[in-house]
Parts: sequence; C-alpha cells; structure tokens
Amino acid sequence: MVGITITKHDRGGAGEYQAHLADSDAIGRLTWVERDGVHIADHTLVPPEIGGRGVAARLVEALVADARENGFKIEPMCSYVEVAFRRHPDWADVRA
Repeated sequence: MVGITITKHDRGGAGEYQAHLADSDAIGRLTWVERDGVHIADHTLVPPEIGGRGVAARLVEALVADARENGFKIEPMCSYVEVAFRRHPDWADVRA
C-alpha cells in the first residue's frame, strides 16, 4: 500500500486535514470549523482517483489524535465522521 501523509492546516477558527499519497496529485480533505472550543467536522472529501484506499479513515484518525493531544472535542456533522465515531466507541472521550 502506498503511504499516506496527513497534514493539518489551521486557519484560526477553521481548517482542514489533508491526505497526500505518494502516487497521486489528488488530495483528500477533512474540513472543520471551531465553535466554543469544539471542532465541528463538517466535510470529508476524497477524490475518486484515491478512493477505496483508507484515506477518509486516516483523516478522521488524525483529527481524533489531534483532539486527544490538544484537548478539544469533536462534533461530527459529516456523515462519514459520524459513522466512524459509531464504529469506534473508544473515541467517546473526544466526542462533544
């Protein structure tokens, strides 16, 4: 499997995590906005050319790891993020 590199782009009050694959110029994204210290995960976007390779899951995992490291909560607005939280009851500690 090709490596996936996740980068965080914080624009102060909003931002996104980006997934970069070594064999593609396409970029996967998970966007969020912050309200009262809660990161609202509003969209997960993975272009078809890199779909089916676990990109969206890695983006959500990066968000959860960041929440644990930096002490914020996550409100899943995006349906993919909501499903990921249901699949991972161990993430309850960071759910708003």
